[in-house]
Amino acid sequence: MDRRAIGVFDSGLGGLTAVKKLMEVMPREDIIYFGDTGRVPYGGRSRETIIKYAGQDIEFLRKFNIKAVVAACGTVSTNGLEEISGGFDFPVMGVLGPAASAAARMTKTGRIGIIGTAASIRSGAYERRLMELLPGCRIFSRACPLLVPVIEEGRIRKGDRLLSLVADEYLSYFDDKDIDTLIMGCTHYPIIADTIAERLGGVNLIDPGGETAKELSGFLRERGLLTDSEKGSCRFYVSDSVEGFAEKADIFLQQRIEGQVSRVSIDEL
Repeated sequence: MDRRAIGVFDSGLGGLTAVKKLMEVMPREDIIYFGDTGRVPYGGRSRETIIKYAGQDIEFLRKFNIKAVVAACGTVSTNGLEEISGGFDFPVMGVLGPAASAAARMTKTGRIGIIGTAASIRSGAYERRLMELLPGCRIFSRACPLLVPVIEEGRIRKGDRLLSLVADEYLSYFDDKDIDTLIMGCTHYPIIADTIAERLGGVNLIDPGGETAKELSGFLRERGLLTDSEKGSCRFYVSDSVEGFAEKADIFLQQRIEGQVSRVSIDEL
């Protein structure tokens, strides 16, 4: 048994959907979350900058003597995470691998869609992984840069006019693609899964955070690294406004987190 915490990071709020799934799958585990809200978003950054920021985020979490790190950020997971993860003495798991594996298992037709940030789609990382897992599959990708700000404004209810307009703008791309599975390649997107499902019909939706939580749970169990604590806890750190983060976090977690959030200066990263 191992009572060390699990570290999770994202450029902002989206990674909280992964935290929620981790709490559901492993309720006894302690979680330390870092949201780099002072430098959000990562989705429009260069690959070199994304790698730099991700390395700093992991180094920050390392200070807490963690047993594993989840890069709960689609942009980081598709832009060089493998290059830096090998330099640590604990596992670093991104959301790309678990999501791609789930999509390859679930598709019946081999026609898979992907939505994500501009940087994630530009990287082509999901396409490469899916072709390794399912040679000959057909993949259709669409960058959706406006979805993240819409979600963070709290416009998440199915039927919201702004959300419906923006979602339709992007998801209409798939109207003639005949996909049966869609990877929601940004951890913000599961918040609006009901809107996506309604727009695309009977398509399998892949939640990267949920798939990663299941894979990490299995990984820790096989190695005897799950905790024997009775109940887990969460601590949150951000690189910008504590108040702004706490106000919006309940959208992603469906619970209040006042008093559990601390600010870290970017200069300390």
